[in-house]
Amino acid sequence: MGQILTGTCSWTDPTLLATDFYPTEASTAEKRLRYYAKHFPLVEIDSTYYAIPSEQIATSWAKHTPLRFTFNIKAFSLFTQHPTKLTSLPKELRPLLPPNTNNLYYRDLSIEMRGLLWEKFRDALLPLDSTGKLGVVLFQLPPWLTPGNTIKEHLLECKSNLPHYRLAVEFRNNAWLNEKNRQQTFQFLRRNDLIYVCVDEPQGFSSSVPPIAEVTSDISVLRLHGRNKETWDKKGITVAERFKYLYSDEELMEWLPRLSRIATEVKQLHILFNNCYANFGVRNAQDMDRLIRAQPRLFPDYL
Repeated sequence: MGQILTGTCSWTDPTLLATDFYPTEASTAEKRLRYYAKHFPLVEIDSTYYAIPSEQIATSWAKHTPLRFTFNIKAFSLFTQHPTKLTSLPKELRPLLPPNTNNLYYRDLSIEMRGLLWEKFRDALLPLDSTGKLGVVLFQLPPWLTPGNTIKEHLLECKSNLPHYRLAVEFRNNAWLNEKNRQQTFQFLRRNDLIYVCVDEPQGFSSSVPPIAEVTSDISVLRLHGRNKETWDKKGITVAERFKYLYSDEELMEWLPRLSRIATEVKQLHILFNNCYANFGVRNAQDMDRLIRAQPRLFPDYL
């Protein structure tokens, strides 16, 4: 059975900092990361979606965590076909674009600019990779991207620009997983050693992705977004409000048989809670760990 890592998709969310999860003495980002890493072996960094971090920041992440700690990195927004503001680009690259440029898309960039951005992103990952702490790079596709060769070619371009790293793909349009396209989607991922990201999220919406447990590589990722139907498609609310949902033990236990099967097919299984409202994510990550430990028949090698 593969190694199972649990964690959350943030350790610095303001609504989490407003709870009593962190002790008073954990007063800086570095101290909070140290404290978080005492409780969980895995975290996802989403700030890398909004801006490419410096090598110094990534070095600090590696420095303040234990030897076997793992970081999953969310890919920069431009690389996932999301619109991106000019101010999100590295300062030294902004003069290479027209000053009034806004809402850039990957297709708008020259081959030279794309290369420079990929180089910056690769450099940012090096401190984590060189210390053995880099898990997967998450490519969370926007909901308006439907199945087709264009986006598949783009994912292969992303893979070619990160040749030494593991890429995980989360679809946010259920057309990728309908009866017509599901097998083609999984075959594409397997053929190119791309990791399928399983999800748990509210169902019944036009964009709802079903909770399919499928393995396409030797690493598997499950991201749990909560099941808050009232806020899932609501406009004008914060990200924290959208994911405001605390799973019950019964809801988490629904996943245990599927997770047991997945764990027998992979070297590593990452379970990440994205219900980052207050302490909901950390509580549910601890709940999942407790529930897995209570099922030695399903998870005989879990430590």
